[in-house]
Amino acid sequence: METIISQPGVITTQTVTVSHGPQWSSGLCDCCDDCGVCCCALWCFPCMQCSTVSDFGECCCLPLLDPCVMGYVGCSGVCPPITIAMRAALRERHKIPGSICDDCIQSCCCYSCTWCQIAREVKLRRNTSTITTAQTTLIRNAPVIPQAHSYTPLVQY
Repeated sequence: METIISQPGVITTQTVTVSHGPQWSSGLCDCCDDCGVCCCALWCFPCMQCSTVSDFGECCCLPLLDPCVMGYVGCSGVCPPITIAMRAALRERHKIPGSICDDCIQSCCCYSCTWCQIAREVKLRRNTSTITTAQTTLIRNAPVIPQAHSYTPLVQY
């Protein structure tokens, strides 16, 4: 068996594009990172939620199913399933580390801050690409290498 170390006429290039690392772009209480999101949450919280979910690609009425849709004060002991699902889906889509337990605790402890963080993240990542790797191989005047073994297809009985 012969090993080919290099082939004349073969050019290989690799391109890597990175836009965001796998972390939250802002903290839970970083309202000053995007005052527009926080002002929208302050004046019309359900509108901000519906807009965020729509920008994420889900049905805009989805947040209205959360039992604490007007949860400026907190969840009143109820874990908000839509908020937890949105946060988990966002983490999964953008490979952000975390757990359902973290999502549940943050959603119950600070419902509105959680939604503001989700909105900032969706807004930031919606028009940007994620990590992309592409490899191009260009072969010029490559010699034809004969096959050492021929393949015979299996005949069905």
